[in-house]
Amino acid sequence: MPSKIRYLSSSYTLVIVALLSIFSCNTDQKADLIIINGNYYSATPNNDIQSIAVKDDKIIHLGSVVDIEKFKAKETTIIDAEGQFVMPGFIEGHGHFSGLGNTLQNLNFLKDTSWAQIVEKVKNKVSQAEKGEWIYGRGWHQEKWNDQPQSHYGDYPIHYELSEISPDNPVMLIHASGHSLFANEQAMKVAGINKETSDPKGGKIVRTGSNEVIGVFEERAMTPLRNSYDEYNKSLNKEQQTQLWYEAIALAQQECLSNGITSFQDAGSKFFELERYEKMALNDHFDMRLWAMARHSSSELSGKIADYRKIGVGNNHFTCRALKTEIDGALGAHGAWLTQPYADKPNFYGQNTTDISEVEKIAKIAFDNKMQLCVHAIGDRANKETLDIIEAYSSKDDTDLRWRVEHAQHLNPNDLNRFKETGAIASMQGIHCTSDAPFVVKRLGDIRSKVGAYAWKTLLKNDVVIVNGTDVPVEDISPFENLYASVTRKRIDNGMPFFVEQRMTREEALRSYTIDAAYGAFEENIKGSLEEGKLADIVILDTNLLTCDDQDIPSTKVLYTIVGGVVKYKND
Repeated sequence: MPSKIRYLSSSYTLVIVALLSIFSCNTDQKADLIIINGNYYSATPNNDIQSIAVKDDKIIHLGSVVDIEKFKAKETTIIDAEGQFVMPGFIEGHGHFSGLGNTLQNLNFLKDTSWAQIVEKVKNKVSQAEKGEWIYGRGWHQEKWNDQPQSHYGDYPIHYELSEISPDNPVMLIHASGHSLFANEQAMKVAGINKETSDPKGGKIVRTGSNEVIGVFEERAMTPLRNSYDEYNKSLNKEQQTQLWYEAIALAQQECLSNGITSFQDAGSKFFELERYEKMALNDHFDMRLWAMARHSSSELSGKIADYRKIGVGNNHFTCRALKTEIDGALGAHGAWLTQPYADKPNFYGQNTTDISEVEKIAKIAFDNKMQLCVHAIGDRANKETLDIIEAYSSKDDTDLRWRVEHAQHLNPNDLNRFKETGAIASMQGIHCTSDAPFVVKRLGDIRSKVGAYAWKTLLKNDVVIVNGTDVPVEDISPFENLYASVTRKRIDNGMPFFVEQRMTREEALRSYTIDAAYGAFEENIKGSLEEGKLADIVILDTNLLTCDDQDIPSTKVLYTIVGGVVKYKND
């Protein structure tokens, strides 16, 4: 649906709400919170705002400083923004909420630029661990190291160093993409893996020319190691497991709020997590808002998912109205499913990780239960297959499906128009473009990279809705590093550009993080912009993201994060 039409629809709804409010007791209301002296971005065509009044959890008035006086009471909290940038709270459009918390509890390698740094972190962790305790970490990426490991096979390290420093502790280190992992000898032993172990369908055990397992497992080949790690966690007593999970969620909330994120769209939760999230919302234990995709097989979802479809629980703090599945892996691990072979791996087309028939079953369950379908698709073949499925349902009736292609990174030109035709939403992550830039051309060649890789501008010109995010913990959660990538398509560390003609404007990038992200979750009528009647989810920043120099975007600081009119984070 074109963005201009969407704005009119949303605005008319809110005008009616505002008029009803005025005719009742709006002029008699006293605000709980008032914000004055801001430089406002509303994510609507109307940015003529001088002040904001909030009552309970909603914006009740936008107007001049003079107008706002009638909403003041003795108990009203006044925030003087002192000319700083005031905007709707950021909506993380695709991330992994419990995964973020889990990463904050364990080793994080996102910023490491060598294998040696990673080995040193693991060594320190082993020195503090009990014998048999698993060492877990995430975030390594072989394409981002400044030098090759001492023992290596291609760009990958061989397990020797990790096996030597951790002979009694299984080590499992998840790739930044989440689509491969590295294991030491003890972890492979516990998982029952040796040189005779065969590759599973949809996965690969990386081996040397002499058939030696080096310790790298791609896509479905990760399953035995992940299962062994899960078995270890289950060996802990139930109380310990539950406590660790809630600690992770608390850490995730803190990390989000300190980055100005008021809503988080979670890309795949299990039933037990959805149950816990609902209880948290009902018991007022959420400081932010969570929208979740359920992730299970079709057999697990069948006959059960209706019980987990929840909308606006706990005063709009928790919603589950989507199903998540995936068709392929990640480009960095040669897992993206392509229509033509990899440029750096002739005759190899990537991995179809989930059978199309299974994805079709999940699509039917989503349709039958009035839930959104969200499909991980990175390669152009994976995107084509996903759009085929969406197309089959988009013509069934007049239902506004808003089914989503998660990542939509590499598209065949023939499929670019199909997003608009089917109403599919492109849930893309700006930071993936610049993070992957060093190896995209190597994988796809120049022409495919130029025409179809992270084709934001082409999609936007076709009135396709783009939902932005970071895919945290695959990338850092910072919306500012992500916005910088979106509007420059240049790496922060070395300025490397990646086909900058596809970059977004500042306005487009901010919309993708606010009102368009809300639209991607059927929530544009309650959040995503500064409008009367909407939830008072607001951030105040020290940098004007519309007018500042490009290089100032990544260093932007969050001064206030306000959720439902309550200050949840303040930078003191």
